Amino acid sequence: MRGLTLRSYQLLAIGLGTLIILSGCGYNKLQGLDEDVKAAWGEVQNQYQRRADLVPNLVATVKGAAQFEQQTLQQVIEARAQATSIKLDANALSNPETFKKFEDAQRQLSGALSRLLVVVEKYPDLKANANYRDLQAQLEGTENRIAVARKRYVESVAEYNKAVRYFPTNLTANYILGLKARESFSAEETATKPPQVKF
Repeated sequence: MRGLTLRSYQLLAIGLGTLIILSGCGYNKLQGLDEDVKAAWGEVQNQYQRRADLVPNLVATVKGAAQFEQQTLQQVIEARAQATSIKLDANALSNPETFKKFEDAQRQLSGALSRLLVVVEKYPDLKANANYRDLQAQLEGTENRIAVARKRYVESVAEYNKAVRYFPTNLTANYILGLKARESFSAEETATKPPQVKF
């Protein structure tokens, strides 16, 4: 009878020890950080979708302007098509090639929209159009929202990647959960060069 009680204490001690070890392994923390990254990525996608939804209305409004450069409009339409064709769900955020394709497509759309807004400056009647002004304000607001969403995503990925790489949570991440570091946004290559100002 006494041996059974000792064995029960041993099993209880092993169980408690396992619980203590598992609580320190970061399992729940990693799960929470993974969900934070997915939520932040969802917001990035939401804001990119908002921008993509505004583009057809902007193009239609601008197209109505006489003598407008069709090449610029075509570039915007093609960039939007490319940006919306690349889908990147939260599970693929560890794939650098897919992430880069997505990021490049979004940069192309940003560049095409910037060129469109610059060309529009030549058309005072279009700039005075209430629909155009409203769409331009919505687009500018969306670009700001994209910047905020990307910042939050970058911060979430940084916290997640630290947990995936730091000891001892890296053991749980790699061997129990199979988690890998996630990709983050990078600055454009031209971002390190100062802009040229000409008068």
